[in-house]
Amino acid sequence: MRHLDGKSSLLLILLAGLALAGCSPKGHSEATVISGEQGRAGAQLAYEHQLSLSLPAALLAPRMQATREACESARFGACNILGIKEGGGGGEIVLRIAPAGVEPLVAMAAEGGQLGQRITTAEDLADAVADVQRRQQRLLAQLQRLDELAARKDITVGDLIALSKEQASIEDQLQELAQTAAGQQRRLDTNRVTLNFHTSDGAQQQSRISRMFSNLGDNLVDGTADALERASYVLPFVILAFPVLWLWVWLWRKVVKRRR
Repeated sequence: MRHLDGKSSLLLILLAGLALAGCSPKGHSEATVISGEQGRAGAQLAYEHQLSLSLPAALLAPRMQATREACESARFGACNILGIKEGGGGGEIVLRIAPAGVEPLVAMAAEGGQLGQRITTAEDLADAVADVQRRQQRLLAQLQRLDELAARKDITVGDLIALSKEQASIEDQLQELAQTAAGQQRRLDTNRVTLNFHTSDGAQQQSRISRMFSNLGDNLVDGTADALERASYVLPFVILAFPVLWLWVWLWRKVVKRRR
């Protein structure tokens, strides 16, 4: 019995160790990734993610280039670059990607660095989508009535020309609404992701300090010139105000002497 108890205890210890070893990395991984969002059935939600990524200065440019190439090549699904900003101490990439591609893209962009602040927001497009649909239905009904009028045999040439112009105007409006609806659907089917890249070392601060000292002379000259220029605008008013003030004081003293 003691031998069996010893085996049972050893088996329980091994199982507990395996469970801890298996759970710990999983919990760490889930805490450092961000998943894409898709609106639930019946919801008209457009999701947007804003993320801050800290990377060593040496990895900053290569990681931004790799992120751009991954998006343009649709490595993680349909993806479009909306904007890119690059600077000495960081940069920004704004893109739109399918929800399933958000997590692997962010994981690749943050490789070798640290994922910082993450903000996920959703805009409800239900009212905007319904408004576009109502306008489309109304214009289609108008276009149908115009087609019926144009098909009449007793219509004059002048009326037919007027109807043709109205039909063309309605078709243009329908085309604009179709583009608006396509843009709304694109926002619903994809996530907008803004990746803010920053350096994780002191290179940026050193760079700013060095730029400050190197530009100190120019800034001093520019500041002095600006101060003198502003003073030149005020100086004429001061010159004009001095005689007026002196005259006011002289009159005031004269009035006081008479009262005495």
